[in-house]
Amino acid sequence: MAAPPIDEDVTGAELPRETRAELRTASKSAAEAVAQHLVMAGRLIDDDPELAYAHAAFARRILPRLACVREAAGLCAYAVGKWAEALNDLRTYRRLTGSVEHLPVMADCERGLGRPERALSLAAVPDVARLEPTAAVEMKIVVSGARRDLGQLDAAVVALQGPQLDRDRRDPWSARLFYAYADALLTADRRDEARLWFVAAALADADGDTDASERIDELDATQSTGAGATDGPRADRQAEEQLLLLFEEPPGQ
Repeated sequence: MAAPPIDEDVTGAELPRETRAELRTASKSAAEAVAQHLVMAGRLIDDDPELAYAHAAFARRILPRLACVREAAGLCAYAVGKWAEALNDLRTYRRLTGSVEHLPVMADCERGLGRPERALSLAAVPDVARLEPTAAVEMKIVVSGARRDLGQLDAAVVALQGPQLDRDRRDPWSARLFYAYADALLTADRRDEARLWFVAAALADADGDTDASERIDELDATQSTGAGATDGPRADRQAEEQLLLLFEEPPGQ
């Protein structure tokens, strides 16, 4: 396996202090090489996940027993849909560190492997109570998806409900949560409610991370052609207008 190329500006010093400290337990040459590949993996995972995976896999080949390496390898494998490999790496990371932060990713890997029951079992372990708020919301989204995989459409909707599902809130997870809720509603054939929550997701999605606006357009297009028409569009349109007014910024802002 040939080493993927390292950008000229990468030294390895870009890594967090705790990661560099862990790498110092290895030989100097191995630590320096792995550090550079870990930096490249982190740099590329969003824009070129395949190349990010190549860097993380190469780092794992050199130092497979380090937690920071197994974490990077697991997350990069997840990014390219290598569910079994990601699950193995993240299990190892959890065993080495005791960290619960990647439990939602591990549960989603179980879904990817066609094992929604195992995803639900993992979501029910006591350690889930230790998740940070953002990760806890991600776990709710995974649970909802697992319920959908099992054909439990109403349960998929209920799984996302809770205090975080508040249109007035603007948390880091709001857009993703609102979007997931809208999608679950739509799958459960609750079209009008789904549209309102796609609107809420679009309004909360300042960074354009979801395609909520496109989903609204799709729903409107099918509505205009008569597909999926409802008995009470006027009342739902009024509710939507109230929602838009709620989120409308004051003039001059």
